[in-house]
Amino acid sequence: MTDTRLTASLCRAQPRRNTAVKATDPFRFRAPLPEDGSAVWDLIKSCGPLDDNSMYCNLLQCDHFSDTCILAEDGEGVCGWISGYVLPNDPGTLFVWQVATSARARGQGLAKRMLTKLIDRPACEAVIRLQTTITRDNKASWALFTSFARHMAAPLSHEAHFKQEEHFDGNHDTEYMVTIGDFGALKAAA
Repeated sequence: MTDTRLTASLCRAQPRRNTAVKATDPFRFRAPLPEDGSAVWDLIKSCGPLDDNSMYCNLLQCDHFSDTCILAEDGEGVCGWISGYVLPNDPGTLFVWQVATSARARGQGLAKRMLTKLIDRPACEAVIRLQTTITRDNKASWALFTSFARHMAAPLSHEAHFKQEEHFDGNHDTEYMVTIGDFGALKAAA
């Protein structure tokens, strides 16, 4: 499960495709490599309340899912991470598993920029919607994904998906499935 998620709205947005990097941009974006697994694991551990996955899980994400994950670096190293995958039974949907930004990179729009760059990748060419799950109390994730929906000029909807009692035996808050899209028209226009 991921504590990286959001809520709904249909808003106007500015075109999202400006992938040119300014000379003053403090961040470098790239697909992860297997060698990044340990740094990703360390970043996630420092970003509570994210679920701590095993280092092996993050290594597999960096290796097997590198086309649908993104890493951000600054002068000090790894400072941002998004893990995701295209749903096996729905190639139009990218599921975002986790979003993590280091304390030094917060407040700079890094997470939204990573999401935008991620859906612009060739591996996400057919993607017209994004999904993620978010607990009701995760204000940062709701803010991120609401902002991203506005940016994409796409509706955001949500409904209880993994329920506290039914799926977590009462040990974890309900996770709401957030869906942003269809943003296919915006991608086609870009």
